[in-house]
Amino acid sequence: MDQHQQIIARELQIKGDQVAAVAELLEGGATVPFIARYRKEASGLLDETHITAVRDRLLQLAELDKRRQVIITSLSERNLLDDRLRAAVLGAPNLTLLEDIYLPHRPKRRTRSFIAKEKGLEPLARTLFRQKAGPIKAAKFINTAKGVTSMDEALAGARDIMAEWINEDAAARAGLRQLFNTKAVIVAKAVKKNAEADSKFRDYFDWQETAARVAGHRLLAMLRGENEKVLSLTMRPPEEAALALLTKKYVRSGSAATEQVRLAVADSYKRLLAPSLENELRARLKDKADQEAIKVFVDNLRQLLLASPLGRKRIMALDPGFRTCAKLVCLDSQGQLLHHTTIYPTLSKGQSQEADKVVRELYRRYQIEAIAIGNGTAGRETEAFVRALQLGPEIIITMVDESGASIYSASETARTEFPDHDLTVRGSVSIGRRLQDPLAELVKLDPKAIGVGQYQHDVNQAALKKSLDDTVASCVNNVGVELNTASAELLAHVSGLGPVLARNIITYRNANGPFANRKELLKVPRLGAKAFEQCAGFLRIRGAKNPLDASAVHPEQYAIVEQMARDCGCAVSDLMARPELRKQIDSTRYVSATVGLPTLNDILAELAKPGLDPRHSFTAFAFADGINSMADLHEGMRLPGLVTNVTKFGAFVDIGVHQDGLVHISQLADHFVRDPNEVVTIRQQVMVRVLEIDAKRKRIALSLKEG
Repeated sequence: MDQHQQIIARELQIKGDQVAAVAELLEGGATVPFIARYRKEASGLLDETHITAVRDRLLQLAELDKRRQVIITSLSERNLLDDRLRAAVLGAPNLTLLEDIYLPHRPKRRTRSFIAKEKGLEPLARTLFRQKAGPIKAAKFINTAKGVTSMDEALAGARDIMAEWINEDAAARAGLRQLFNTKAVIVAKAVKKNAEADSKFRDYFDWQETAARVAGHRLLAMLRGENEKVLSLTMRPPEEAALALLTKKYVRSGSAATEQVRLAVADSYKRLLAPSLENELRARLKDKADQEAIKVFVDNLRQLLLASPLGRKRIMALDPGFRTCAKLVCLDSQGQLLHHTTIYPTLSKGQSQEADKVVRELYRRYQIEAIAIGNGTAGRETEAFVRALQLGPEIIITMVDESGASIYSASETARTEFPDHDLTVRGSVSIGRRLQDPLAELVKLDPKAIGVGQYQHDVNQAALKKSLDDTVASCVNNVGVELNTASAELLAHVSGLGPVLARNIITYRNANGPFANRKELLKVPRLGAKAFEQCAGFLRIRGAKNPLDASAVHPEQYAIVEQMARDCGCAVSDLMARPELRKQIDSTRYVSATVGLPTLNDILAELAKPGLDPRHSFTAFAFADGINSMADLHEGMRLPGLVTNVTKFGAFVDIGVHQDGLVHISQLADHFVRDPNEVVTIRQQVMVRVLEIDAKRKRIALSLKEG
């Protein structure tokens, strides 16, 4: 086990051999979902969270090593590298301390200190810095040829040099860094010329709080306000505390040079150290806030992707509108477009009656089982129109979140799938398919377009994308993918595949018909043994000759199941269908050098419920009748709602008025709530009470408390 693996094991509080095993598997091309699901013995039962953390930390430490090497090369080329400096560079535990060590030796720009040294003032600076007794002998450094025309200029140049030494002292920076981390205060002020009374940033027009305790969402809000030039921000500790720390370290009384050193200390802090350490603190706090916001986004996205699917039902989907009509499509149980038209259910009485006839006719013709209505403009009015038709008690009528549907409809994916249809048809199809299977449809979108994030455009975009990609892949592989019906976008997220192999699978399927078994995947161009190993267990073939092909049992484990069946004197299908046969199996008999009890227990669980969808079953939802806008609300009203977004400060709930209300964290329950995710989840159906309505700012305060 190398040094990096030891560090990771210590940080994550897991065993070193677990880290080593995961590192080896990752190096060999294994994915996080594959390791978590099919290499439990090797990883020591690590879950996806730990495996992802190991992967990411290995990459971070590798980047740190790259920076070390760059620094060592730079120092070597300039003949500055000695054994002491090499040891310090190699021993730096993080990038911050590594850069502190390198700072005095970095190639210099033409700073004030650099110019002063060119003027020959470094010896004077050294003399002053020692603060020995005796007069200051600065006159001899006056040299008009070098631009030093007076003692004051000589002393000023010497102070510039001393200020840079103080700035580059790793110990001084470490002490001040601790002060910034513990005592810095964030002060936000309004930029008067840009501030408006009803600004969304008005809460921060005169705000201050300790940086160490700032909530991530507040910091991101303030940083956005600063970026939009509505707020000005500073993040510094009390200046007197910082100067006292530096004065104690550098200033010694009783010398004529003391005052010059004191002035250099003040200049170094105000001009060099404070801006540098403030930027460092900003970056650290921003990174922490980013991680918090990304976690919120990831948690919400996971819940949304794993929302309950209605399943293979025949769908009528409506993308509502007032003046622009409602676009209507009919889909078969596989989500294929059967028919499209336009209706005007919310305009004149005559047009509404005509829409009534169209819907009833299409409902009968295509044997519609559910109606999905987009929740955008005119959504509630269109829902009321459909419900008034009274098509029957068995019909499911529900609103569907249409966030990002317009983005999908204009995408290359949508144009490829529906080249002969316009954006409105594509958007309506997406709404209907979201009801059938949210996961299969939402993977076609950039997750940022789905609308469940918190400051998603303000956080580190590379880190956000990586986390979101991981989340989508985790959800897709957790649910499993039907090989013979999945889109290329869905297949691309399956372990070991990616866009190229996904398209190759679709091309092969179109040319050769449905896959008969998993082994046939090896005939797909460029899909080799390694990709097959990674993807096969996550792909399902409904109705395959071998029933295991429809399960999460990996092909590499088929022989074990077949042996179990032989030992029970039955076929594999019998083993899957009859619990009494499975009860006869003694798992310990099948333990080997590569397959342990964790994998065997997974196999038996899968045989009991082969290919089971882990998502909850679908439950229809309806908003309160007659509540269509904020004008219909009054304080104290109790209403059904759907949770649309969960943040660190509370949850947003759609109550059917085209403006989500906020349930503040303090209103989520009658007991103290530390994390809103402990109480609510995305798409959860809740009953809320209206606390306050601010029509001007379009804000609705809600509560989940009983009284």
